[in-house]
Amino acid sequence: SFLRSVRGMTSLMLRLAPAQQRWASSLPMNTVVLFVPQQEAWVVERMGRFHRILEPGLNFLIPILDRIRYVQSLKEIVIDVPEQSAVSLDNVTLQIDGVLYLRILDPLKASYGVEDPEYAVTQLAQTTMRSELGKLTLDKVFRERESLNHNIVNSINQAAEDWGIKCLRYEIKDIHVPPRVKESMQMQVEAERRKRATVLESEGQREAAINVAEGCKQSQILASEGEKAEQINQAAGEAQAILAKAEAKSRAIKLLSEALAEQNGGAAASLSVAEQYVAAFSNLAKESNTLLLPANTSDITGMVTQAMSIYSTLAKPSGRLEALSSGTSEKQSECPLPLGPTTASPTQ
Repeated sequence: SFLRSVRGMTSLMLRLAPAQQRWASSLPMNTVVLFVPQQEAWVVERMGRFHRILEPGLNFLIPILDRIRYVQSLKEIVIDVPEQSAVSLDNVTLQIDGVLYLRILDPLKASYGVEDPEYAVTQLAQTTMRSELGKLTLDKVFRERESLNHNIVNSINQAAEDWGIKCLRYEIKDIHVPPRVKESMQMQVEAERRKRATVLESEGQREAAINVAEGCKQSQILASEGEKAEQINQAAGEAQAILAKAEAKSRAIKLLSEALAEQNGGAAASLSVAEQYVAAFSNLAKESNTLLLPANTSDITGMVTQAMSIYSTLAKPSGRLEALSSGTSEKQSECPLPLGPTTASPTQ
């Protein structure tokens, strides 16, 4: 009987023990009528065994038999992960800490699956972080920080599934490297910046040289095109001048032919030829060249008579057309008279 009374007192003391709080706002009291707050789950035991989970709102308990054993918060929970040391793949010791965001999905598993969920999740986060850092080099730790956080979350969720806890996200706060490694990283960054500056400067010089060469090329092309256009215009002008001279000559020949056909046209033509013959000899004295002249240059009357005889010969029907086509006006300095070699000098 004594043993029975001792056992009864022990069980009564256990039932009357305060509830274990897990991230709850306040400890509830074992009363008949209970009001459970929103986003909380109260785990009730009856006679030492799990009985039910109280939902938010009005709930009733049987005194002495029922007691609230655990209070679980269903809100998102933030846990600071303490700073720890880890070794990267290239044997660099890092000091790293983080922050963990989680939520209880199953209050029953969170209450009976693990003794201290907060401590268990924190230790799991630290070990997972050390394991993931050992797979990466120092450069990749800084470059693939987001990927590292994602891998840590997946590893924690796989292990915490039996605890009724889900890790929402994990963020690395600070990463501290040894002073020597930090100095070498700073030197590497400065060297990379100098390299980029040199590359940019060389690219600028290359672009400038290309622009100068392109400008020279365009200027040469434009100059050649201008010279080509000038030559084309000059040739066109010369062609037009030749055509104009030919047309004028043709019209002159036509007018001369019409004039010769009129009355007294022959006398007028004879007079004109004589005048041109005399004018041609008068122009010879203006140049100091060696020329072949007729022997009787001092006899003006004889020269006029010779010119008139030349015209009379050309005016015959058999030679008129040949004289018109050969252009006698352009060969006034030449004469079919007997010539003798003399040297003409400018007249005194």
